[in-house]
Amino acid sequence: MTASTHPRRRRALTAAGAVAVSALALVACAGGSAEAGAGGESLTVLLITSHQGAAEQLAADYEELTGVEIDTVIVPYDEIGNTLALDQQSGANTIDVAAPWYVSIGDLAASGAIQDLTEWIEETPDLDVDDFIPSIYDAYTLYDGKRWGLPFDGDTHVLFSNTEILERNGITAPPATWDEYLEQSALITANEGANGVYGNVVFGQKSPLILGASFANRLAGFGGSFVDEDGKPVIDSPEAIAAAQSLADALGSAYPTPAETAFGEGNSAWYAGNAAFIENWTDLGVGSQLNPDSAVKDEWAVSLLPVGGDNTQPRASLVAGFTWVVAANTDKTDLARDFIAWAASSEVNERLLVADPQTGIDPNRISSLESAAYGETYPELQRVNRATLDGALAWPTGKNATQAAEILTDELAKLVAGEVTAAEALSAVQAEWERLLG
Repeated sequence: MTASTHPRRRRALTAAGAVAVSALALVACAGGSAEAGAGGESLTVLLITSHQGAAEQLAADYEELTGVEIDTVIVPYDEIGNTLALDQQSGANTIDVAAPWYVSIGDLAASGAIQDLTEWIEETPDLDVDDFIPSIYDAYTLYDGKRWGLPFDGDTHVLFSNTEILERNGITAPPATWDEYLEQSALITANEGANGVYGNVVFGQKSPLILGASFANRLAGFGGSFVDEDGKPVIDSPEAIAAAQSLADALGSAYPTPAETAFGEGNSAWYAGNAAFIENWTDLGVGSQLNPDSAVKDEWAVSLLPVGGDNTQPRASLVAGFTWVVAANTDKTDLARDFIAWAASSEVNERLLVADPQTGIDPNRISSLESAAYGETYPELQRVNRATLDGALAWPTGKNATQAAEILTDELAKLVAGEVTAAEALSAVQAEWERLLG
């Protein structure tokens, strides 16, 4: 189904302007003072490059509400965890607040880089933690039985389709299974590859959030898991091997060259109208409408990730996802807590979801996911994001989880290069994960 915006989006943004009053009240009741910035106070907040737009809006809004100046530090997504840890462990202590990848929460907590927020969260009912999407809340914040942050960006992957390309090739519906995905991708590449149009984009660059995401999407679809209910690795299960094989099988019809394709290359191919399918965060739909370079405006559809094997129930894949945390050694703990209480609120999340320019933020709360502003502006994105309400595939998040993700990506890179089979790659990962994760 085609997504559209125009007048409804403008009305939603007007309604979102009312956030200021309720957000100001939240700051006041979250344990600090809405007048905290009167004395020229400031916070240094560490964020990733893809959250630059959100950072600018958050900084401007919070300073207007409280007078607190937000100094943002922007780093690549794969450097934020190490940047925060080194800042705290070195004694530099320049960072007050950060929003790292949720997979790194256990390592950051174990290394003493972030504060345990359990007591504060339990004693602050206005945080309304029951409103956080359940599959996101625990995965993003829980380690060793304690809470270490509040969800920020509720990232989940879905499947986008270029409706014009599908129509040209006689395809009437996007793939419901990964086998259908392979068949349709191969057909389109055979028909249009000579003209620079390909069946799919495979994000294959060696990074957990890139190549690892491509595998995780298929792992979710085949009904597999990274670890079992006891936290023990099951990455060499039949479902996981089938998922890895499906990834390998997609390479032949993918946009060139998959081993070098990161978000910049893949998204550019999508916006140019050169790819029929792309797995991405739901905010790609926002960009498809608002990006001035988009050639796919009103010519795209979005669906849940396909299923595979014996699995028939689509499942969300929590590919990235970022969590507000308070740096361990900040001397501005109260102010930092006030900020993340506000920044993780439903009102702020809703505003970021429909902002123009886009912010790259996805739903973190049930109320913002189900808000009128989001539903009126992007009804199809709201529909697919509801998959997170019924459970989702999360990565391991305990101690050594960051290293485990890197090991997985290294072996998947060998699979993409044709150096190992799917079974060989995941057998090697299983052995290393048993050593790291238990």
